[in-house]
Amino acid sequence: MDRSDLTLERMRTFVRVAERGSLSAVARESGLGQSTVTRHLRELEAAVGAPLLSRTTRRMTLTDEGTRFYASALQILRLVEQAADEVSDHRGANAGTVRLSTTSALGILHITPLIFAFQDRYPDIQVELGLTDERIDLVREGVDIAIRLGPLDDSSMKLRALGSSQRLLVASPAYLASRGTPASPDDLIGHDSIRMSNVIGSDVLLLDGPDGVRHAIPVTGRLRVDHGLAARAAVVAGRGIVSAHRWMVDDLLVTGTVVPVLPDHRPVAVPLNLLMVPGRSDVARVRRLIDYLVDAIATLPGIA
Repeated sequence: MDRSDLTLERMRTFVRVAERGSLSAVARESGLGQSTVTRHLRELEAAVGAPLLSRTTRRMTLTDEGTRFYASALQILRLVEQAADEVSDHRGANAGTVRLSTTSALGILHITPLIFAFQDRYPDIQVELGLTDERIDLVREGVDIAIRLGPLDDSSMKLRALGSSQRLLVASPAYLASRGTPASPDDLIGHDSIRMSNVIGSDVLLLDGPDGVRHAIPVTGRLRVDHGLAARAAVVAGRGIVSAHRWMVDDLLVTGTVVPVLPDHRPVAVPLNLLMVPGRSDVARVRRLIDYLVDAIATLPGIA
């Protein structure tokens, strides 16, 4: 292996192809010709002495050797980037790209406007915002930080607790006028509930009462959705009662579009966390966004 051929440029090309699975996509985003991308990969594979990518007519996937090399190459590239940040001037600390992933509904309703304000403060920092409710591999997807609702089991990431997302039951006035207003948790039985198909246990509603007693109420309904904004639209349309995050419906409560149901009984709160890829949180521009989001998210409705 000629180690002089293991250049950072070839590593960057390989990492992006591994993440995108497409030569043409990487060529477009990097401004290189597809023949140049192909040559970078060919020269890198020759340098390491092993095939790194398996090529098909539709997609490129990592070989076993490629998977191992990808992890090492990604770490090397991030260390180089971090080193450059550490010796850059003040402007350099406030420039470059940060990749952020967040749960979809929170991202659309609240995180996106926060990113606008952040970029007004730091106009030279580019933000790539990804919206997904799936638990993606942050390293493989090239993400620096992620905001996630719910319990987490990825111990390889650094974690910063943002608080708990408080929830409440809401319905439209029209729905309650036609079906009646529940006066106790047991009255929820038989009502239409808007349920989340991608949330485990959504067929049972856990409510904490004012006396400290937890109620487990089986819920039914004609509509299941896999996105919070669909649930928001459904409750506005009078399709049933929903257990909603406060930040999801606070504006609707203010206008009276939806109203609380059993306000003295609250669904169990959900933890909200910020995940950081090890090594990335020390990069100046990433740290800028982390600190900004921690302070800003604390002011959102229902975050305690």
